[in-house]
Amino acid sequence: MHVSLGSRRLTAERALGGGGSYPAALEKLCGDLAIKIQEHFLPLFVGTYSAAPYRLGFEDFHPERALGFLAHELDFTHLRMLWRRWRKKAQLKLLGQRLTPFGPDWLDGALSRLPGLQGDFVPDFRLIDYPVSFLSSAESPALDGHLGNQQRLLADLDAMGVFDARMSLYQLMKLRSYQQQGFCGFEGRYYSLFPSFGADMAAAVSLQQLISALAFQYMASGLGQHRTIPDTPQCESERRQIFFGRALGLPTFYVRRDSRNRFLLRILRRTAGVRVSRRYPGYWRVPQQQYALAALEVLEQDGAALIEQLGCGELLTDLRQRLLRPAEASAVGRLSRAILADAGVRQPLQLPAAEFNRLAERYYRDQLRLEQLWEGLADLRPTVASLAAEGSAAERVWLRQQLGGREDLTTAFDDLVQRLRQQRLRGADLLALINLVLLCLQQDRRRAGLTGEGEGDHDATTPVYRAL
Repeated sequence: MHVSLGSRRLTAERALGGGGSYPAALEKLCGDLAIKIQEHFLPLFVGTYSAAPYRLGFEDFHPERALGFLAHELDFTHLRMLWRRWRKKAQLKLLGQRLTPFGPDWLDGALSRLPGLQGDFVPDFRLIDYPVSFLSSAESPALDGHLGNQQRLLADLDAMGVFDARMSLYQLMKLRSYQQQGFCGFEGRYYSLFPSFGADMAAAVSLQQLISALAFQYMASGLGQHRTIPDTPQCESERRQIFFGRALGLPTFYVRRDSRNRFLLRILRRTAGVRVSRRYPGYWRVPQQQYALAALEVLEQDGAALIEQLGCGELLTDLRQRLLRPAEASAVGRLSRAILADAGVRQPLQLPAAEFNRLAERYYRDQLRLEQLWEGLADLRPTVASLAAEGSAAERVWLRQQLGGREDLTTAFDDLVQRLRQQRLRGADLLALINLVLLCLQQDRRRAGLTGEGEGDHDATTPVYRAL
């Protein structure tokens, strides 16, 4: 799931002739820097608000299979460190020796049934198995603040045979420029499955809004500058390894002691448990959990005024509980419990990988899908009531027609939802429900003061290339 948030003030300024005081070049300069700053806080989202729990068996630990797209998203040094730490975390030991699959499938499958070779449980495998953010090349950094930089990186990736230049560049955070989308903002592309829209997605979007605002506050105060977060593949990989390590559930990561990323070092100074690595000379060994708590502390202290203005105090209290009590409060903990509810076990590693993944797929398609459908319809009900009371005369007449001509529109809507629960909807009922959703979206846009995407044509084509 992708979530786009925009700024009305920046959009209005950008819409002025010549871009006003916020022309395209400045929008790109500030937007790229804001993305680099926000990436340091993205580990706070992984597993806490959304997740995609997955089991890998011993036979799945061929590196070319298990690492997914990470070879194109991390520098070799960080990829090697991550792979070694992942193998150490996983259940891959036989008679005290750590193994990885090395033979044909029938042999690896037979070995996977031996004690000690259960494989691993991954909190958010979608972020590993999907190209969420390609690494910049040495010649073409994607976030250096220069117009056209992503097109140059796409050309490099295309020349290397990694990615088709006709597709939109995949990034964790993507700048939504006025020229392309008709508004100024950012799109978060690091979400997987939400256990609940209200309890999880809404909180995640509020946190996304907070860190976006904080990034601009850093720029205004001078604490955030392009030179403090260098645009090299190594520096880019250094901060993103934290994100991918959290998706894998790794307990530690490593940062160069002479790192040029001064923003990252600022967070590390507040991170408990950091020590000099014995295995990797010249590196700090950083606990993943303590880094997340330090990032939250930085957010609370540096963004105190924003937190008060946006009313995010309870949000951050809830986030702290998700970090400290992941089994009970986090998204991955709650999803895992729901998946295992009828399996008779309490831990994912107590089930074979194929069985756990089959149970997960069944839960997503059946129970979670229905829970989110009912949650969405429940959220729609207040808008229906508002339309019945505040809508225009034409809207009320149309709404009454869609709901069978009944006067009490909210009761009619409840009856429609009840027939859906009982799977007794007719074709006309389903069409009425679809039209009702569209009308409610129009009402929400009107309340938000949105009348359109802005003037002019905007290049908002699909990010997926389709051959003609």
